Amino acid sequence: MKVNFIGGGAIGMLYGAMLSLGGTQVKMLTRTRQQAAKLAKDGIRLLSAEGEQMALVEATSMEEAAKPALERLREHRAQWFILTVKQTALDEQLLRQLAVLLRPGDSLLCLQNGIGHLERLAAALPGVRLYAGVTSEGARREDIGTVSHTGRGELYYGPAPVTAGAARQEGPFDTEPGQKEDPLLERWQQCVSDAGIPAFLSNDMRNRIYHKLLLNAVINPLTAIYGIRNGELPQHSQGRVLMEALHGENEAILVRAGMEATGGEWDRLLDVCRKTALNTSSMLADVQAGRKTEIGSINRAVAGLARQLGMEAPLNEAVAEMVNALEPLNG
Repeated sequence: MKVNFIGGGAIGMLYGAMLSLGGTQVKMLTRTRQQAAKLAKDGIRLLSAEGEQMALVEATSMEEAAKPALERLREHRAQWFILTVKQTALDEQLLRQLAVLLRPGDSLLCLQNGIGHLERLAAALPGVRLYAGVTSEGARREDIGTVSHTGRGELYYGPAPVTAGAARQEGPFDTEPGQKEDPLLERWQQCVSDAGIPAFLSNDMRNRIYHKLLLNAVINPLTAIYGIRNGELPQHSQGRVLMEALHGENEAILVRAGMEATGGEWDRLLDVCRKTALNTSSMLADVQAGRKTEIGSINRAVAGLARQLGMEAPLNEAVAEMVNALEPLNG
């Protein structure tokens, strides 16, 4: 089985390298031709606590892979794709490329932070089996050919919980009338097992997405605003106060939206800050690099969800404005 990764960032390179080293055929579809050429020539250089390893992969740019003339030559059997780009990259151009590249019967596992993207993908890719995934693996891209595995985690994935009217309903894998169970699923599960990736099938992805969103909607914006690492946030005098208030606002909204609270959400937030103490959040990294952040699909999206539920989200709206002010003017 071949696994196709759309995106050459940290998580895509990490999982691509791990699967390749486990014996799976991997193809990386990257934004730039430069990265594709590098990976095709040298493979992915994986740095971890176990040392350095080189993982051989196929690679091409998305622009080349999504050319209609080439796509017509593609073999007819269904393929497994993993979308690892940030939501900020999921623009109309990429959606058009995905619509050319993927065919009905293909499977697409989406590993984006935030909410809102699954509905857009379901509408753009009719007939494609859509999965949502939540990962806690730690990874940092060192350069276009090198990734560091900075922390062990787990991957949960399952049927994409998109809203009614967006081509799918939350539920079992045969979510469309007459659709059969995914024939690629068992082979995918064998691939992650061979690679030693802790991966678990779940039919509760909406709840898992909301729980991760609760973490991202507190840690990401506040570390970006204060310019601090994850572990510094609970110790920051002003940041701690805002951290507690923002967590409370988000938890109330997400519980109203359907998240199942366990009572340990605040302790889990502190635990994540502790375990990732030396990490620079992706939102802070984007601000430091002068890139557009994912604030729109995280805090601004939570504020939009609150409006749908007849609730207010003043803190989410405020931190979204502050982070937007830190972005480049042309972002």
